[in-house]
Amino acid sequence: MSRREGVAHDARPGDPVAQAAACKAAGLDPARLPKHVAIIMDGNGRWAKSFGWDRTRGHEKGAEAVRTITTDSVKLGVKRLTLYAFSAENWQRPQREIDYLMRLLDNFLKAELPTLQDNGVRLTAIGRLDKLPAHVRATLDGAINATAGNNNLILCLALSYGGRDEIVDACKAIAREVAAGRIDPATIDAHTVQAHLYAGKCPFGADDVDVVIRTAGELRLSNFLPWQAIYAEYVSVAALWPDFNAEEYHVALREYQARERRFGGV
Repeated sequence: MSRREGVAHDARPGDPVAQAAACKAAGLDPARLPKHVAIIMDGNGRWAKSFGWDRTRGHEKGAEAVRTITTDSVKLGVKRLTLYAFSAENWQRPQREIDYLMRLLDNFLKAELPTLQDNGVRLTAIGRLDKLPAHVRATLDGAINATAGNNNLILCLALSYGGRDEIVDACKAIAREVAAGRIDPATIDAHTVQAHLYAGKCPFGADDVDVVIRTAGELRLSNFLPWQAIYAEYVSVAALWPDFNAEEYHVALREYQARERRFGGV
């Protein structure tokens, strides 16, 4: 992969004029672009099986799709992209596959750091990260620190993540604050819970998910961002994740923009 891959040649990444032009070229209304897109990346194994290959080939190809969708999100002007990379339940997979996924994650973070920097992408991660192998956690922390000053897009990887775990951990953190006398129980509200979720408060005002996209035709939330996606639109696409390209992404975003979002009103 070229170091400059994904970077627009006629404008710096993050340029509002270029982003508006990219939206219009994709058939999207720049004024109604979602701030926070969340994607459940499904179908790597099925993609590999369709070619008679081992599941690991699907995961490798899926990593290329991550690059494509991340750089395209920068071009369009999306401010936050959360990808369900490894769920809490994925630890139940065969150890051989887990080991491969951890190696792939480690290699991906190292290889993609230049692209993240060139596109102004700030990397973050949510989940029970202490369960990651020590060397993977070190690579992850290094990439997070290296990109901390970037402001075009927040790329959030959900790793060892479970939505129920997140809410439980937030409750425990709030309980500790109450026990220490730093929080009055009577003042606890939705903002308190939000502040104690893994990611805390988003600097771009994109705490809530606007649209959840799931590939491979699946129709489940699978324990993904239950708090943040409470009012999100849900779009299921038939393409398997390794086949999910910029054009498929634009189709999903156009479907999102066709929805009428009332948030409980009329």
